[in-house]
Amino acid sequence: MIEKTTTATRITVDPEALRAEVRVKYSEVATNPEGQFHFHTGRRLAELLDYPADICAALPDEALASFAGVDNPFGAGRLPVGGRVVDLGSGGGFDCFVAAELVGATGSVIGVDMTPAMLERSRRVAEQLEAGNVEFREGILEALPVPDGWADVVISNGVLNLVADKAKVLAEAHRVLRPGGVLQFADIAVGGEVPEAAKCDIELWTDCIAGGLSVDEWCRLIEDAGFADLAVGLATDTFGGAAGEGRARAFDVYAHTFRAGRP
Repeated sequence: MIEKTTTATRITVDPEALRAEVRVKYSEVATNPEGQFHFHTGRRLAELLDYPADICAALPDEALASFAGVDNPFGAGRLPVGGRVVDLGSGGGFDCFVAAELVGATGSVIGVDMTPAMLERSRRVAEQLEAGNVEFREGILEALPVPDGWADVVISNGVLNLVADKAKVLAEAHRVLRPGGVLQFADIAVGGEVPEAAKCDIELWTDCIAGGLSVDEWCRLIEDAGFADLAVGLATDTFGGAAGEGRARAFDVYAHTFRAGRP
């Protein structure tokens, strides 16, 4: 086990072992989206999270099938027309396709993911949609394959809790954003006390429990990464009615959006 102190939280699992387990779980979501998971998925989840109905209706089922977000990051702020967007942990590509519609044909969207099955799915759908302003790149969030200062907005949805070194990811988000750019993501927040043993349990990490932070810890980590003007959205009951609802209730887990600027 690797245990390393960061500014706002400690790394209590081996990052490579965690990545391997995340790839396994989300490969299943990519290849068998109708399977049984501890979280909601697909078009129904997009409806629950109040995504733009017109954009969702225009997308084929395959574009939404492997969607497994926790909240609606686009509800935290409007994307600029013509803007450049990076999606951290783009999965099956749904948030990228929504972002592409919002920024328009003059904008650009880069999705970064480390799971080959998800990349295969998202690239296939992008080709079907003839989405020329969307690109999917393989990589880890701690070392984004994106140039310095390229992005106007960095988004993510339910992914940062699955990363051991969140401070490094936020530093990378800061790096790829231009001055005046915006970090706008959704993730889970844990209101209850997570025992030390649970924080070392990779299964609880991949169940979106052990890797979550409290709202205050998220805020501290975001500000420590150099972001300012932080705003936090209202709690979303993302696990309500899902198989993982019991564990979510046990640790008081809800989702929030977070929005902050890069000075």
